[in-house]
Amino acid sequence: MALTARRSSLHDSGADTDHGYTQELHRGVGSFSSFAAGFSFVSILTTVFQLFALGFGLGGAAFFWTWPAVFLGQLMVALNFAQLSARWPISGAIFHWSSRLAGTVFGWMAGWTMVIGQIITVAVAAIAVQAVLPAIWDGFQIVGGPGADPSIASPTGAANAIVLGLIMLTATTTVNILSVRLMARITSFGVVVEIIGAIVLIAILFLLPQRDPSILLTTEGRVGTEPYLFAWLASSLMAAYVLVGFDSASELAEETHNPRRTTPRTILRALVFSGLGGALLIVGALLAAPSLTDGNLATYGLSYVITAVLGDTGGRLMLCTVAVAVFACTLAVQTAGARMMFSMSRERALPFHRAIGRVSPRTGTPITASVVVGVGAAIALAVNFGQPALFTALSSIGIAMIYIAYLGVTAPLLVARIRQRRTGGLPSGVDEDGKPLFTLDRWGVVVNAVAVAFQIAMIVNLVWPRPEIYDLEGDSPLLQWSALITIGLSLAIGGAYLWWRRRAHGPIVLAPIPITAHARATTARAESHGVS
Repeated sequence: MALTARRSSLHDSGADTDHGYTQELHRGVGSFSSFAAGFSFVSILTTVFQLFALGFGLGGAAFFWTWPAVFLGQLMVALNFAQLSARWPISGAIFHWSSRLAGTVFGWMAGWTMVIGQIITVAVAAIAVQAVLPAIWDGFQIVGGPGADPSIASPTGAANAIVLGLIMLTATTTVNILSVRLMARITSFGVVVEIIGAIVLIAILFLLPQRDPSILLTTEGRVGTEPYLFAWLASSLMAAYVLVGFDSASELAEETHNPRRTTPRTILRALVFSGLGGALLIVGALLAAPSLTDGNLATYGLSYVITAVLGDTGGRLMLCTVAVAVFACTLAVQTAGARMMFSMSRERALPFHRAIGRVSPRTGTPITASVVVGVGAAIALAVNFGQPALFTALSSIGIAMIYIAYLGVTAPLLVARIRQRRTGGLPSGVDEDGKPLFTLDRWGVVVNAVAVAFQIAMIVNLVWPRPEIYDLEGDSPLLQWSALITIGLSLAIGGAYLWWRRRAHGPIVLAPIPITAHARATTARAESHGVS
């Protein structure tokens, strides 16, 4: 009751009525920076580089078709998220959206799952440098020294990935605690470099083909003898891992100018641009690779293609743009995770919420939340030291948990749409320019239902205990079942804490978020008080 009263007094004083909370985070994110947050999280130059070898090795050239399949499914999810982001522009979006649709108990579990998934994904993004830096200069192969096998599937490559990943996490954590403007500028710079690098690389690959597009209808280059359908489904891990995180623009809504108008557009743009760019990159690599059957493409992936096509010097220069993209991607994922933890802690919903939910008045950033995400990702890496399977296993577990969290939003949204067919399941309103908020109108139920069906299918596919994903050496049943074990333990621990928290402190009470024409005025008022 006291918490509700405090928030009411904030509304009465006009502190901020745009998102229901007093403005603590600095509004220093413009339209391009908002787009950059989502695009950097997806980061095709980072993520396609990371898992291209795995996808190709499992499915051969035809693994490409997992890309449009996952893209269309994620587009259905993104359309729903765009509609929600316009109505509830707030940090910790998954937690808040799910809570306001299905209650705070359900929403807390969705938010908790998202936090764990984001921390794991930060770790995976950080170790992407192993696919890039040793190819630029063999001195980056610290473990085993120059000449050691840099492949992430080898013991020396996996160990070196952890060393480089820890260095990367130190750098991104430092940036995240210093300034939201610095974070936005670095992310935006990384996106510009990535877009230019991707355009140049795609153009070169298509200009130097070694074969025609009919190769996409074959399984040439595939490694393995299992039934092809199962191998093809396993190869979809690459697309599932890449085409996620477009919602991170909504995590910066409280720091974005005109978020009701800006955020829905940037969510969709981030996914569409990434989907188109990634498809062209994959096709270009398959057409231009010197060979599909000599084992190099299934082992070293795109790094092999770039150095083979562009030569040693040109290849290294192009890989430098990938290194920039990796840094921006890790930074963006960590930023999204820190905002989720901050938002949940603001509701006293996480352990140590007083520290995690505090924003530095000097930097305007949630310092403790950023550090916790960075340290959590470092621990996820450290406990896997010496495990060559860590990369694919962590990738699949992290993305599966994010898909589960996404389902925690789209499933109750579908129920709301069906129950309230006349109103579409969501309140109407206007953006900062007085225009109607983004809506799916009569297509809402259909789009939402397709999104839910797709997410359920992908979750089952991602957590399936395949040895080629979770146990590369084939000698550890525990690793093979690690996804189900990790997800089960995370949900059990989260459920136990929530039960204790509700008994000790009562239910979580969320502040109302108005959907009015006053959003622009309140945003301007907040900016005039030094938070722009």
